[in-house]
Amino acid sequence: MGDGRGPSVWDRFCETKGKVWEGQTGKVACDHYHRFPEDIAIMRDLGLQAYRFSISWTRILPTGRGKVNAKGLEFYDRLTDGLLKAGIRPFCTLFHWDYPTKLYDKGGWLNEESPKWFSDFTLKVAERLGDRIVDWMTLNEPQVFVGLGHGTGEHAPG
Repeated sequence: MGDGRGPSVWDRFCETKGKVWEGQTGKVACDHYHRFPEDIAIMRDLGLQAYRFSISWTRILPTGRGKVNAKGLEFYDRLTDGLLKAGIRPFCTLFHWDYPTKLYDKGGWLNEESPKWFSDFTLKVAERLGDRIVDWMTLNEPQVFVGLGHGTGEHAPG
């Protein structure tokens, strides 16, 4: 959980034997977290005009609530500023399936407090990035999180 990121349902899912091909975890994947300047340069060289990225809830609030992880917000500051400097319009997705494990264990989206939890998270993100990001998406493919995550178990939370 680099730089203070807390666990999400995807971390737990990937650690469950038989859930992910060859037991891979996605802990490094394309390593955008560390290589974003190179990624932005490639985007610029390709002539991209926009880039959609997701904010990791647990990178901002490691337990889903409470204390803010400053390094998490700083990462999204640098990413946003880098995109804008390269002439690339940032499109920000607030929820891309990485629900905080601690909140999931309290019932997740079914807990009547979950709208408040999500609101607190989104407010922190908007306060930090709202002066630079115009385009926001609330949920990425909710049917996938619900259908594959809760229905068939093919995705987290499984």
